[in-house]
Amino acid sequence: MQNTIRIIGIDPGLRRTGWGIIDTLGNSLRFVASGTVTSDGDMDLASRLCQLHDGLAEIVHSYKPDEAAVEQTFVNKDAVATLKLGQARGIAMLVPARAGLPVSEYAPNAVKKAVIGVGHGEKQQIHMMLKILMPKVEFKGNDAADALAIAICHAHNRRSNRMRQALAG
Repeated sequence: MQNTIRIIGIDPGLRRTGWGIIDTLGNSLRFVASGTVTSDGDMDLASRLCQLHDGLAEIVHSYKPDEAAVEQTFVNKDAVATLKLGQARGIAMLVPARAGLPVSEYAPNAVKKAVIGVGHGEKQQIHMMLKILMPKVEFKGNDAADALAIAICHAHNRRSNRMRQALAG
């Protein structure tokens, strides 16, 4: 007998960190909630990271997910921006890990492939597929939509991830 697994997907960003929560049972997906945690751009970096931490911690505490998935960071030409994104990503991984959740990571192309069938696509394609996969889905903005896509990617890949970890351990 299978149990429902609640997954939080997190799309890290220093200004806006998107989050999306789904329940999965077998192959079925059910939308639970989504949103964005923001930081105040006028504050220092440490304070902004604290805002992201506290906001995500509240989401994890409120919705009690079983597993977490975080999008991997890509390196761009702006090294300072990449470093700041990496710090926000650290918070996105730390919060669920401190709550005792297993945390998986997915490349942006893997997320797109899981949701729209190809590794490269437009945001509108992701939005459309989210509505097809979960007709009751609600999201405001790209960050929350991306987080839901990350959660769906994890729902599709979680079994193979567990088998890989068991073989490696």
